[in-house]
Amino acid sequence: MSKSDPEFLSKLSRESQAAEKLFIGNIATRLGRSAISPAPEHPFRGAPEFWTSYELGREEQIARFMDNWQAAGGFTERLAAMSDLPEVIARILRELNAGSTIRQNLPELEQLGLEEQLPELRDAAWDGLEAEDSLRTAEQADAGIVLADFAVAYTGSIVVTSSSEKGRSVSLLPNILIAVIQADRMHTRLGEVMSRIASVPGEQFPAGVHFISGPSRSSDIENDLTIGVHGPGVAFALIVG
Repeated sequence: MSKSDPEFLSKLSRESQAAEKLFIGNIATRLGRSAISPAPEHPFRGAPEFWTSYELGREEQIARFMDNWQAAGGFTERLAAMSDLPEVIARILRELNAGSTIRQNLPELEQLGLEEQLPELRDAAWDGLEAEDSLRTAEQADAGIVLADFAVAYTGSIVVTSSSEKGRSVSLLPNILIAVIQADRMHTRLGEVMSRIASVPGEQFPAGVHFISGPSRSSDIENDLTIGVHGPGVAFALIVG
């Protein structure tokens, strides 16, 4: 008899169910209960109402995000306008002796003009048409610069989606991550962001959705914590607005 034979598979299923019934029955007998009991009712589904209606004001969101990001080992700064970014990013790169960057290929980041601030800087943009070359550039870059799609105050997380202009490696491979967060992309709860992501039509759904909460943190079974093994070891969140 073949192992893919329907009769053989049906026999295995019956034997498995009988063994399961015997096993559960033995436990129920020892506990003085009936072997078969109705499934518990679940009157509530999803997050409770008080949580889905929980909302912080914009300033509270930003303050909570900055506290949580810093608690995870990251650094935060708040800027008044996008025009302040080149000077601040140049200062960070200079302080960390970073000589090369790779950024998402977005107009907001292209306008930074970092080469004007740091003429010696090697600044590259992700090119999905030459993904292998971009991957090697990201491997060798000191810093990756991304524009966050969303930020979540309550978890201190940014959400970065990937596409042909926004390679995942930009935020993953360089040791320094500089994330630009426009204040109007800040939300209170993770559920808000998840709902927005889930509403994206299938044909427009991003290739990847990545949640980043500070620098990379890894620990083993003995709780030895190491920073920067599986991602950036230094993470800046620059909130604009």
